[in-house]
Amino acid sequence: MDKDKDLRQKVHDTGGRMTRQRRIVLEALASVTSHPTAAELYDLVRERLPSISPGTVYRNLRVLKELGYAQELCFGSHASRFDANVENHYHIRCERCGRVADVDADPDTDLDHRVGTPPGWTVTGYRLEFRGLCPDCKRAQEHSDDQEGETQ
Repeated sequence: MDKDKDLRQKVHDTGGRMTRQRRIVLEALASVTSHPTAAELYDLVRERLPSISPGTVYRNLRVLKELGYAQELCFGSHASRFDANVENHYHIRCERCGRVADVDADPDTDLDHRVGTPPGWTVTGYRLEFRGLCPDCKRAQEHSDDQEGETQ
């Protein structure tokens, strides 16, 4: 796998080494599209490495992020979520439960050039987030609305 070899080389170039734990953390992250929190990723990794500590998962996640093999998605008061897809793409976040999903749309590669950048600033990137309700929360809300309508 070229990506594994590339990751090993990149880790080595920064003075680190490709450990079994680091590889498994990346594989676990890349195996899901749920954009897990660090705690959720820890649970996934424990399926393959039952004795791994949360600290080891968090440290390796940080290294993978620094090397550009993972991205951290920070959404205010919700726990950060992580994504192995580091290509420029959009996300949608459920305002109720915090679930995050990819949006199937090509990113606007010219958006940063069309924005009126304040004087002296340099745009280095952007993140566009869509918000809404995930299917489960929408269903729960509709069910709740139906329940309210019946009691009135």
